[in-house]
Amino acid sequence: MNATQPRILLVDDDAVFTGVMTRGFQRRGFAVLACGSGEEAVARCAAFHPSHILLDLNMPGTSGLIALPLLLAAAPGARLVVLTGYSSIATAVEATKAGAANYLCKPASIDEILVAFSGAQDSPPEVAAEPISVERLEWEHIQRILQDNDGNISATARSLGMHRRTLQRKLQKRPVRK
Repeated sequence: MNATQPRILLVDDDAVFTGVMTRGFQRRGFAVLACGSGEEAVARCAAFHPSHILLDLNMPGTSGLIALPLLLAAAPGARLVVLTGYSSIATAVEATKAGAANYLCKPASIDEILVAFSGAQDSPPEVAAEPISVERLEWEHIQRILQDNDGNISATARSLGMHRRTLQRKLQKRPVRK
């Protein structure tokens, strides 16, 4: 490993995904460190000195939103991109406020991730031809209120005026695409 070689820290609990990403980034000249949890990533980040960090939000233990500022503090010069399968406007805003350079939804190719790191875009973002669905609006609203309540299900249910079990069932479902 030379001093000018870019270094990427991959943080995701999906071992198959991190294996594929590791090989792809290595082919593009990156030194790669893959971590399966937020705790492991925070513990190993400072010694690795990453120039790039790819972070999943939804992991057991420490969530990506909690690990994000800790990782940036351990590697202050690194560019961090959030890549998640559970995207919402609330988490995108929260991640950006915490210092993420960009926010992507899974699945994304390595080339798309590299563009996100650079901050460049080939074309302006596409505007959806159809308005967002009521189900998607509900999902994003729930995520925002949950974030406002620091992940507390009971407090979120009270804020939304619904039973806690109903909220838990809604949260177990995957987000609606549109």
